[in-house]
Amino acid sequence: MDDSTTTIRVLVIDDHAVVRRGIASFLASTDDIIVADEAGDGVEALEKLAAMSAHHQLPDVALLDLVMPRMDGVETAKQIASRYPSVRVVVLTSFGETERVHTALANGASGYLLKDADPSEVESAIRASTRDEVFLDTAIARQLTHQMVTPVAGLRSLSTRERDVLVLVGRGLSNRAIAKELSISERTARTHVCNVLAKMHLNSRTQAALVAVREGLVQL
Repeated sequence: MDDSTTTIRVLVIDDHAVVRRGIASFLASTDDIIVADEAGDGVEALEKLAAMSAHHQLPDVALLDLVMPRMDGVETAKQIASRYPSVRVVVLTSFGETERVHTALANGASGYLLKDADPSEVESAIRASTRDEVFLDTAIARQLTHQMVTPVAGLRSLSTRERDVLVLVGRGLSNRAIAKELSISERTARTHVCNVLAKMHLNSRTQAALVAVREGLVQL
């Protein structure tokens, strides 16, 4: 997606009206990001997504709280990823919710922010998600990396090129961006990423990014 020419449509999902209004107000100040709709919890969000899908008007991004009534953010993220794979999920959570955020990594979320994040970080995370890139809040990334068990043996088994790929994954680059950076085909980049995940026994590129940060390959 070209940020400069394409309008990014966002569904804001949070059980606090004041938070939804604040996000909507900030995004209204951008040139190309609009709030397509709002929902107070996961159940309402899925209902609205179903209606939007029926009219071929799905949003590009769902900005999602983790702690909500009826259906929490982790389950909501999982349902959105399953039913509407074109919709990217960016989590906006509180400082103490790292365990839930860690679980969300494996359930379709592509951005992870704390609620005290600067508005510009929220904007950056939304934009990054539309490019299939990962955006991690610095503080939450540090907490998550401290909680991870680093597969050192797997890291040592990587080839020089695979290690380069891991660094680029750690920087949040998509397969296309990795291919451009290393002057290889996107298919080859995808193969290298898959090999990195397999050798390190990881389930997602987000987990690989966290390992890259923990091992000092990427600086926060």
